Amino acid sequence: MSYTAFQGHTKIASGNLTEVSSFLKDKRPDDFLVFDDAGRQIDLDVRGVQSEPPSDPARGRGRPRLGVVAREVTLLPRHWDWLNSQPGGASVALRKLVEEARRTRGDSDRVRAAQEAAYRFLNAIAGNLPGFEEALRALFAYDRRRFADLIAGWPQDIRDHAIQLAFADQDPSGVERV
Repeated sequence: MSYTAFQGHTKIASGNLTEVSSFLKDKRPDDFLVFDDAGRQIDLDVRGVQSEPPSDPARGRGRPRLGVVAREVTLLPRHWDWLNSQPGGASVALRKLVEEARRTRGDSDRVRAAQEAAYRFLNAIAGNLPGFEEALRALFAYDRRRFADLIAGWPQDIRDHAIQLAFADQDPSGVERV
């Protein structure tokens, strides 16, 4: 995961958590905002250099070596009945349903995640810029050209980062990358 730091409307650092923390170590926390790849603003303690947050290793039930993690799912009794009647049982049926949904809805899920990332970023840093609400409407309509037109007068670093978050799957002509 990469992180991007802004001081006001200017991008001042980008990279992994250690790189961004090292760059910001002499700055006052009130002087910058840091965002992750999902557009979430994060609190960064720059008094000491940090490393990437540790991943949560699989523990307990499941097959940790395969990356299987046991979690709780709440369903109605009729759903459990149907799942248990499927070949291989509930776990196999759920895995198949999830994989099928990922295949058929993968593109729309990526678009939605990109829109949400751009929204979180813009909401935190650009809420007072002119045309903010209209730009969000264009963002959620997935209208790249209108979005770019509406934010054309905004500071360049804000514009560039918002477009990167929202439309990373497309080239500037609006054609999706393959």
